Amino acid sequence: MPATNVKPLSETTRIKLKEAVNQLEPFLNHYSLVQLNAEQSSDEAQNFYKGLLSDLRHLLVFSEVSVEKLGVLLRRPNFDNDFAERALYEVYHQCVNAFFYPKNECYSEDGRYAYTGQDAIRFLFKPVREARDIVLSVSKIYEELRDELAYYESDYMTQRRMQGQK
Repeated sequence: MPATNVKPLSETTRIKLKEAVNQLEPFLNHYSLVQLNAEQSSDEAQNFYKGLLSDLRHLLVFSEVSVEKLGVLLRRPNFDNDFAERALYEVYHQCVNAFFYPKNECYSEDGRYAYTGQDAIRFLFKPVREARDIVLSVSKIYEELRDELAYYESDYMTQRRMQGQK
């Protein structure tokens, strides 16, 4: 990726991740497993919400760490292009992948809906509106990040391997 694009991409990535953090954190601070499971009290619902909250907490932590890392990078007097590319690679592989491939598989992306204007996120279990809304809300942010950071999915590491670095 051209060096001139890395700094603006780092800035926009940080802004978007900060927006996701600002949405996830209040949700996770406000809702508990008991609250989410109150309407649909069953073992299936409890397991679903337990997994969903766990996945969202992981996503929040990965995103917060990336925001901090990009913030340190952008505050330095001399912009370190290599460090920035590594940080963007980590955003893609930790944050974007944590969202689209959650460990507990409470939701998944159905690509068939991506071009229809409908939400591409499909839930394993019908969640309460608040849980559904937070996932769909941050999905737009992580979709944008995925599109912008697609280069870092594989090309970045291929380039590094060709240069003899890890």
